[in-house]
Amino acid sequence: MECVLAEALLSQSRDPRALLGALCQGEASAERVETLCFLLQRLEDEEARGSGGAGALPEAAREVAAGYLVPLLRSLRGRPAGGPDPGLQPRHRRRVLRAAGAALRSCVRLAGRPQLAAALAEEALRDLLAGWRAPGAEAAVEVLAAVVPCLRPREDGPLLERVAGAAVALALGGGGDGDEAGPAEDAAALVAGRLLPVLVQCGGAALRAVWGGLAAPGASPGSGRVEEKLLVLSALAEKLLPEPGGDRARGAREAGPDARRCWRFWRTVQAGLGQADALTRKRARYLLQRAVEVSAELGADCTCGPQEGNGPSLFWWSEKKKDELLKFWENYILIMETLEGNQIHVIKPVLPKLNNLFEYAVSEENGCWLFHPSWHMCIYKRMFESENKILTKEGVIHFLELYETKILPFSPEFSEFIIGPLMDALSESSLYSRSPGQPIGSCSPLGLKLQKFLVTYISLLPEEIKSSFLLKFIRKMTSRHWCAVPILFLSKALANVPRHKALGIDGLLALRDVIHCTMITHQILLRGAAQCYLLQTAMNLLDVEKVSLSDVSTFLMSLRQEESLGRGTSLWTELCDWLRVNESYFKPSPTCSSIGLHKTSLNAYVKSVVQEYVKSSAWETGENCFMPDWFEAKLVSLMVLLAVDVEGMKTPYSGKQRTENVLRIFLDPLLDVLMKFGTNAYMPVLKTDRCLQLLVKLLNTCRLKGSSAQDDEVSTVLQNFFMSTTESISEFILRRLTMNELNSVSDLDRCHLYLMVLTELINLHLKVGWKRGNPIWRVISLLKNASIQHLQEMDSGQEPTVGSQIQRVVSMAALAMVCEAIDQKPELQLDSLHAGPLESFLSSLQLNQTLQKPHAEEQSSYAHPSECSSVLEESSSSQGWGKIVAQYIHDQWVCLSFLLKKYHTLIPTTGSEILEPFLPAVQMPIRTLQSALEALTVLSSEQVLPVFHCLKVLVPKLLTSSESLCIESFDMAWKIISSLSNTQLIFWPNLKAFVQFVFDNKVLTIAAKIKGQAYFKIKEIMYKIIEMSAIKTGVFNTLISYCCQSWIVSASNVSQGSLSSAKNYSELILEACIFGTVFRRDQSTKREDHYVRICAVKFLCLLDGSNMSHKLFMEDLAIKLLDKDELVSKSKKRYYVNSLQHRVKNRVWQTLLVLFPRLDQNFLNGIIDRIFQAGFTNNQASIKYFIEWIIILILHKFPQFLPKFWDCFSYGEENLKTSICTFLAVLSHLDIITQNIPEKKLILKQALIVVLQWCFNHNFSVRLYALVALKKLWTVCKVLSVEEFDALTPVIESSLHQVESMHGAGNAKKNWQRIQEHFFFATFHPLKDYCLETVFYILPRLSGLIEDEWITIDKFTRFTDVPLAAGFQWYLSQTQLSKLKPGDWSQQDIGTNLVEADNQAEWTDVQKKIIPWNSRVPDLDLELLFQDRAARLGKSISRLIVVASLIDKPTNLGGLCRTCEVFGASVLVVGSLQCISDKQFQHLSVSAEQWLPLVEVKPPQLIDYLQQKKTEGYTIIGVEQTAKSLDLTQYCFPEKSLLLLGNEREGIPANLIQQLDVCVEIPQQGIIRSLNVHVSGALLIWEYTRQQLLSHGDTKP
Repeated sequence: MECVLAEALLSQSRDPRALLGALCQGEASAERVETLCFLLQRLEDEEARGSGGAGALPEAAREVAAGYLVPLLRSLRGRPAGGPDPGLQPRHRRRVLRAAGAALRSCVRLAGRPQLAAALAEEALRDLLAGWRAPGAEAAVEVLAAVVPCLRPREDGPLLERVAGAAVALALGGGGDGDEAGPAEDAAALVAGRLLPVLVQCGGAALRAVWGGLAAPGASPGSGRVEEKLLVLSALAEKLLPEPGGDRARGAREAGPDARRCWRFWRTVQAGLGQADALTRKRARYLLQRAVEVSAELGADCTCGPQEGNGPSLFWWSEKKKDELLKFWENYILIMETLEGNQIHVIKPVLPKLNNLFEYAVSEENGCWLFHPSWHMCIYKRMFESENKILTKEGVIHFLELYETKILPFSPEFSEFIIGPLMDALSESSLYSRSPGQPIGSCSPLGLKLQKFLVTYISLLPEEIKSSFLLKFIRKMTSRHWCAVPILFLSKALANVPRHKALGIDGLLALRDVIHCTMITHQILLRGAAQCYLLQTAMNLLDVEKVSLSDVSTFLMSLRQEESLGRGTSLWTELCDWLRVNESYFKPSPTCSSIGLHKTSLNAYVKSVVQEYVKSSAWETGENCFMPDWFEAKLVSLMVLLAVDVEGMKTPYSGKQRTENVLRIFLDPLLDVLMKFGTNAYMPVLKTDRCLQLLVKLLNTCRLKGSSAQDDEVSTVLQNFFMSTTESISEFILRRLTMNELNSVSDLDRCHLYLMVLTELINLHLKVGWKRGNPIWRVISLLKNASIQHLQEMDSGQEPTVGSQIQRVVSMAALAMVCEAIDQKPELQLDSLHAGPLESFLSSLQLNQTLQKPHAEEQSSYAHPSECSSVLEESSSSQGWGKIVAQYIHDQWVCLSFLLKKYHTLIPTTGSEILEPFLPAVQMPIRTLQSALEALTVLSSEQVLPVFHCLKVLVPKLLTSSESLCIESFDMAWKIISSLSNTQLIFWPNLKAFVQFVFDNKVLTIAAKIKGQAYFKIKEIMYKIIEMSAIKTGVFNTLISYCCQSWIVSASNVSQGSLSSAKNYSELILEACIFGTVFRRDQSTKREDHYVRICAVKFLCLLDGSNMSHKLFMEDLAIKLLDKDELVSKSKKRYYVNSLQHRVKNRVWQTLLVLFPRLDQNFLNGIIDRIFQAGFTNNQASIKYFIEWIIILILHKFPQFLPKFWDCFSYGEENLKTSICTFLAVLSHLDIITQNIPEKKLILKQALIVVLQWCFNHNFSVRLYALVALKKLWTVCKVLSVEEFDALTPVIESSLHQVESMHGAGNAKKNWQRIQEHFFFATFHPLKDYCLETVFYILPRLSGLIEDEWITIDKFTRFTDVPLAAGFQWYLSQTQLSKLKPGDWSQQDIGTNLVEADNQAEWTDVQKKIIPWNSRVPDLDLELLFQDRAARLGKSISRLIVVASLIDKPTNLGGLCRTCEVFGASVLVVGSLQCISDKQFQHLSVSAEQWLPLVEVKPPQLIDYLQQKKTEGYTIIGVEQTAKSLDLTQYCFPEKSLLLLGNEREGIPANLIQQLDVCVEIPQQGIIRSLNVHVSGALLIWEYTRQQLLSHGDTKP
């Protein structure tokens, strides 16, 4: 068309100047400039043939260039693309630029003046460098692309080099960042697509400059511009990786740059293979593929240049090993292509080829790498970073299994990969999930493989590398926020590494940092386990000669004693043994060196540590307001006890005297100081603080874990030592607490320490027996009296001071400690039940009394040294003083709780009763309850516990008379509980106290009796607690355990009516019996929700059917369970296996089975119809078995219900459908049902008649069930030898013979064999298997329920909150049923083992995705006309146009787009280009829209479009069934075919059918009259492609 246009213009006038002048007039539209371009190119062709005009043409060309094109390009530089200029749209602007650039090139050539080209290039280069981010850069690039081919290689060489340098810099990103990254990326793509290919065509200096810029060190992949660099490399691949067999001579080819020999090129390719962007990965694969093809066809040896590190070259080629190299790279590229699919079923068969890559890569002769291992790492990195987590897991497992079957040479690349991408992948918690069918509690398969891999890999590392590798590995564990599960398995793997002296002080510090990282998780068990493994790692890998005992002790302090390193545990013993073996090898500690000890003995170190700890420093001479940190006390106590236990290991039979001597050596300095506490009034306060802290920590750390605590000699000796200091310590504490010595805010911490020590001393004396005359008793009495006196004196109304207020707080805290000690230890009762001074004072105490904050000026007078100021400032603030007041109120309620518990019998149920002695707080409970509610609003959540204890005593007394006040207490308490976080120290004690006062048995009884608002409030709270259980594990456990235990106690105390209150709250037991949250697979959790159900079931097992209240309770529960089952059935007619509905129904019938033995005939008579009705419901297999089982048990125990059972077979076939199988399965156990019936003949006859009619049912499953029942019934009849059945013998025998002798191995025969072997018919015995193990473990396991529903019998015995029923022996199954494996009607897919896949032969066929390698730069020129664009994409240019403008659904359009791209259609026409942004379209197209030209033609424009295509020679083909349509198999497609597809619903409209040249229909064999439009289109597109391939003699698509 272009040539025709140019000829037409020239035919009008042979004067080129006139023609050119005419075209340069008027508006510079795209059409005008393109016409000018066509004309200039035509003139250029004529000039080249020598038929052009004389000298006028060069001059005209110069005038066009200088007077029109250059000003036009300059004006376009200033216009932003898509800016406000209304003259040119972005698309038209680009057309103008392209046409103007091409026209300028022709002008320069026609002008014959090289200087013009150089001048234009200089100007464009300046513009490009000055504003490469601006829209004008596009115009500058077009000018350069036009004039660079006209530059002279010699004269303009420097200019070419400068242009090349600027182009490379711009193409590689040029530093674009921030908000300007978008324009920069567009400019880079433009340069790569337009300018660089032109530059490299110039060869020589330009080509060398371009390659130099690409291979420069600054352009390495580490710079983060991999995408841009690969864009450029793929665009220039034909020059950098020249096509073999070209026109150039071999010498010329070798003279140019060869990218294969540059290691930076290969590093860029490798980086690209692992990029997140799919297009970047594709470019990298293309470059690799081309390099391999070039190397194979050149046939010359090639080696990549030098690089950092040792090992083989990144790329090499040898003609001698051509076949092996081709095999390696073909497999490699195939694997990388397959990984693009992200489909595990496609990828798994390819993984054996990855094993083969390792076989090719390692030399059998010398065991070294032939191929650089980084190539293998690229594959694994791609798998690790896949968005498909299954593929990630498969890749990790495959990598971890490498050393199981092969030994690979050491490579630094491997180590770096393990520390980097592998550990990053291992941080994903979901990878550690158990395999299907793996028992709960077993170790993760990936965790085991990780452990085995790490042990093997480290054992193979060179000795000089091990230390650095392990240190990096451990440091990597601290480099990010790891979840608890990955850190656990990594720690376990490290702990299993064999002993090796690999880590020094750096390694120990790194391990400590890992432990600190584990502390952030709330999963205490996982956290503790990780700490244990990390300590084992330290013991296995530490080089003790490089660390001191001081370093080790600091490391041990990072472990939490209560979570991991507890005394008496196996880990403690292991640590002691490690210290014993290595104590003489440790590096000298600074502490020992400072006192002249150079021996690293553990005893010497510990002795010096204690001496240093007790000794006063010079700065401690004055008073100091800060109490020391507990860290040092913890460290010293830990090391003392470790040293004592180590000494015990050395001399295991030395006895108590040896232990006493060792402890005395260590603790003599401490004991000496403690003995002087009572007499030395000038002892520094900090010294006393430190000694008391050490005393507390020694006693706490010394406590053994486990049952051997009573026989611990160390604990006994330690307690005796401290008991000898009791008098001195208690006198000191008494003085400090009562003599106004604690008078600053910071002294409150000391008060807490003193009271803690006093409590420990009380516990010590209670262990050896309480004696009234011992010093601690006297101190408690004096402390109580002094505290009361202080509190009474301070109520005088004087102006408060800091000292007086602090003393008040101290006195109240002391009283609270005394009350708690007396409450918990009955031996400490100082007085009888008669009210003494303490009780009288507490009863008259003004509750919730706050402390007035002292004035700031007065506070400053109490400041000691300057370091106290910050503490005082904090305490004087509202928040700081508020905490002090809250603690003061908390201590008041501790005291009041003690008082209410002691005198709870004196609390009146109404306000009018007053008894002697007069105790206001006790005898005015309403006022006290109101104060409690006030306290709940004042105190923080961690301080409300004593208030809850008071409410437990008060609410039962006041529920009848003050119900509204009690309900208010319920609401306020629940508000506190529901707002708490799930923390061990606060939430659980508060929840337990809340449950104890709201669900107290007395409260429940009274509330149920009066049936007031409290009753409904309690039930409301009950359901809220159950709802909370879904979020916080263990909440429901607390409630159900407390209620069951309290009901059991009440049931044992009262013979009749003991469960009357429980009956009113049977919903609680109902909810407990069906409790259990269902989580999605991605929310997999280790929650233990079985406890709630176990607790409820064990409670039900304790009930006695002969007790009327028990009987009524069970009957009420049974009815509620049936109601629940019906409700769930109505909510969803169909439900999936292991869904919540399935599990709830399953739990309902499990509970009914447990209740069955205690249900009598009268009650069953009322519910038997409901049980039969449940059998007609569409149920999952497990529920079906339970219903059948309970029906069998009922009929066995009460044969009176058999008539109702026979009625179940008379409901009509339409109503029964396949549910009749349930009742047929019951009939198969008729021998059990009739066991106790003397006369069985009538029942057997009835059964045979019923079964026979179902043996001929049209449903196959029903027939199978009926035949199984018939076979078992006939066996019983033959045993009984019933003559009356002789008439039925021929029918029955022939039926059974026919089914037994079925021919062939079809499904019918297999199913008959399978149903006979099914456990329910072959092994299950309804009576002998009736036990908890069958109900809750065996049957759920055999019926395909998920493992979460399997409750093993040991859990029933392990949970001891509810006792076992006396004489209750039906827990364990005694039959063979427990040994069976799961199996049911559906065949189980076992799955293929990866190891088996590894053993597949090399020739095993795998899926391979076809990659068009020439399509390497799809995004350079999106605006070309579609014919141009297809050519640029490197695709075979088909002449097929597919028109889909009538199609509405994005899914169909996306599928068509993919099909058209695959089969090389020239263009896809759609109704709106907006469809390509639709997610459904993108999901189906899988990026095909990037590789296929798309054109928008709206439906109203289709007639014009089709007529235009007809004029261009296209045949318009419609896919439609019409009267004249042709069969697809008979139709021969023209090369220029346009395929018109109809709408999904309406097809092709009538007005468009008139435009068709031919209609083609697809021959059909089925009944459905039409195909999906995408499928129809795909069939025709393929048929067109097939015919074109055959016509061109090409058999490959």
